[in-house]
Amino acid sequence: MNYADWENEVPRVIRDDSLWTLEAYRLALFLSDISWEDAKKLASDRVTRSLSDQLYRSVGSISANIEEGYSKQSSKDRARFYEYALGSARESRGWFYKARHVPSESVAEHRMDFTTQIIRLLIKMVPDQRGYKIKEDTAEYEAGIGHQEIPF
Repeated sequence: MNYADWENEVPRVIRDDSLWTLEAYRLALFLSDISWEDAKKLASDRVTRSLSDQLYRSVGSISANIEEGYSKQSSKDRARFYEYALGSARESRGWFYKARHVPSESVAEHRMDFTTQIIRLLIKMVPDQRGYKIKEDTAEYEAGIGHQEIPF
């Protein structure tokens, strides 16, 4: 299933919600859908059953935390839930790596790359809600009094 086909299948009630405007949310929801078969395949083997559970829980947690955060009144609360989503996205990427031998290396790589896209979006969303930049602007500092320099 590709993203465009999937997007057309998402119920109108979800697509009409203002939450749908968040790209990170749409991608996280899509990731949970495409991960369904991965989780089922992992669950079919006793050795990877717990990995399946961990993977699908962490993937589902990404969109769930974005949903909850988006509904918060304060930007501080939104940022906190977006941070939870970021943690779940990083956790999911790790589980996809650990599961890479079951679905196939190329499928696992696709899932890790896709999860990285979500991580990049969330890394931008958190400081936007907190009202600060992650990287400080550079400033020039003078380390002298008059013509005399201060030793460090």
